[in-house]
Amino acid sequence: MDVVHFAVTRQVRPGHEQAFEEALREFARESLRVPGTMGVHLIAPVPGTEGCEYGILRSFESEEASRRFYESELFSNWQERVSDMVVGEPVRRRLHGLEAFFRDTHHATPPRWKMAVVTWMGVFPSVLLWSSLLPKLLSGLPSLAVVAIVNVFVVVTLAWGVMPLLTRIFAGWLHNRTE
Repeated sequence: MDVVHFAVTRQVRPGHEQAFEEALREFARESLRVPGTMGVHLIAPVPGTEGCEYGILRSFESEEASRRFYESELFSNWQERVSDMVVGEPVRRRLHGLEAFFRDTHHATPPRWKMAVVTWMGVFPSVLLWSSLLPKLLSGLPSLAVVAIVNVFVVVTLAWGVMPLLTRIFAGWLHNRTE
């Protein structure tokens, strides 16, 4: 399963915050029933600030599930329902890399130091492996090219293998709220 994460932000017109929040909570609950939707996390503006930007972190089980959701009648009706409450169109961006690895639909983002420890646990052996194997195989290339190729292998190994595995293994520790 290739989980896909999106961050969506909306600017809410001043004076419409409460109505938007209520509508957003209702929409979030309804949207969780859509097949392929794995989770949604709502982010309100920081209390006491001037901002009216709301965020939604949404997870899907696949690229196809996310496409179906954003093309659905439910989503279209949502867009129409809030059109008078918001300024402009939503800004949607797919999350990649570390921000997606540490995303959990049921918990807050772990502390940075924990993310750093787990990241190091992935980076160290990946760098050690590829920097031991590849330079021997690429001995005729300039050293800068060898370093670039080693880094490509490290990043691919982290993105598609090591980090998804480590974040699953250490999920309990990463999201432990008792510390």
